[in-house]
Amino acid sequence: MALEQKLSLKLTQKLVMTPSLQQAIKLLQMTRMELDHLLTQELVENPILEDQREAGDEGDGDGADTQETPEVEAAAEKNGDEIDHEQSLENIDLDAYFGDYFESSGYASMSEERDEPPIENSLTRQPDLYDHLLWQLHMADVPAATREVAELIIGNLDPDGFLVATVEEIQALGEQDGDGVAYGHREVEEALALVRALDPPGIAWRDLRESLAAQLAARVAAERAEGREPDRECELARQVIERHWEAFLKRQFPQIARELGVELGELEPVVNLIKTLETRPGRGFNSERAHYIEPDVYVRRVSGEYVIQLNDDGMPRLRVSRAYRRMLQKMRSEGSQSEAQQFIKEKIRSAVWLIKSLDQRQRTIYKVANSIVRQQQEFLDHGIERLRPMVLRDVAEDIEMHESTVSRVVSNKYIHTPRGLFPMKFFFHSGIDREYGDHISSLTVKRKIEKLIEAEDPKNPLSDSELMRILNREGIQIARRTVAKYRDELNIPSSTERKKIF
Repeated sequence: MALEQKLSLKLTQKLVMTPSLQQAIKLLQMTRMELDHLLTQELVENPILEDQREAGDEGDGDGADTQETPEVEAAAEKNGDEIDHEQSLENIDLDAYFGDYFESSGYASMSEERDEPPIENSLTRQPDLYDHLLWQLHMADVPAATREVAELIIGNLDPDGFLVATVEEIQALGEQDGDGVAYGHREVEEALALVRALDPPGIAWRDLRESLAAQLAARVAAERAEGREPDRECELARQVIERHWEAFLKRQFPQIARELGVELGELEPVVNLIKTLETRPGRGFNSERAHYIEPDVYVRRVSGEYVIQLNDDGMPRLRVSRAYRRMLQKMRSEGSQSEAQQFIKEKIRSAVWLIKSLDQRQRTIYKVANSIVRQQQEFLDHGIERLRPMVLRDVAEDIEMHESTVSRVVSNKYIHTPRGLFPMKFFFHSGIDREYGDHISSLTVKRKIEKLIEAEDPKNPLSDSELMRILNREGIQIARRTVAKYRDELNIPSSTERKKIF
């Protein structure tokens, strides 16, 4: 078989993900915090990049030359002498200078002893449930072995204060310690009773019923400690929790009243008493802090028109260092080929890619935001009742981009409008058919359901079927299961749970 060489032409379409394209896609879906972290890292790693806010425009980025005050320069010019900074520094009595400074400014001597608490005693965060329980445990006079088991129990509480481990599992934890011996059953029970006696009441129980019963018992004990006998409602509440819990959850209050031998009206204060108990005993020690959202886009109404403004506050304003550009030009003019020149060229190329990608990101976000504002102007003018259905395709076709690009833009980004702060994804949702006019937004339908439930008779709440019929009379074609789905998404209980018995 003979071998031969020949040329052939072949036409193919292929998507090539260049480094610059990959970087642009990566930047497009970043949040403001992620982008700020990336830019800060790039400023550290790439010496070619500089922040205009910090570099300023003085000296064309060639470095910071020492500048004297006008008075010093004038004196030097008058005397015809040049300033010798090293000699001037040697002639200064630094001890006397700083001593006069501290005395005149009211500061005490650096060597003076102070009464302020040490810095390690300063709180950096609020104590959580785990810290609060450990503090009480370490203040208690208990044997070391019991304290050790109690610490394990505290470590097996969830943030709500419920125990997530069984007695057997806690016993087995002893085998993982150095002695390799499991804790005794009685030892674990004693430690568990100790933890359950700590504040807050109802802690370290396995389920809600046990926790509520413990809280009620603690309230009764506190009243007796003050010389007061608990009222009848407390005893009835204890019986409801211990003996009629399932019926209580199903709101079968007439049945509970019959079994307790009381009138239905007498059960109302008992139910209200149970409602005052804490369903999540560890809630008060939640150390989670509020997360503040900074919008990526602002929409403001100016002279009857909506103006879009991208939020770039606090973000670095990048530029290529002029000093390194001149350095590279000088190397080229000299005809030198060195590793330093290659390094500068690579860093300049990387900096230019990043700056262009950032500019493309901002332009794309602006286009998407502008399309959303134009298509949802009725919502901005009149509120959620006029929100129109919209999908990613509508914006993609409007700005002539791919749906995946729009999806990356609206992901984890927020827009501040005269109607409030919303995720950009808020404006993309399905529509419901109507007998007349255009489709209606699913969010608008949810708002209608919410208003109907707010105006209902508490003793005769609207069922999902009745809500469906009301919406159908308004021309909204919706099924009962869809009404139930929207009601669940609104965290609204069913009509049986909403019904007011008393």
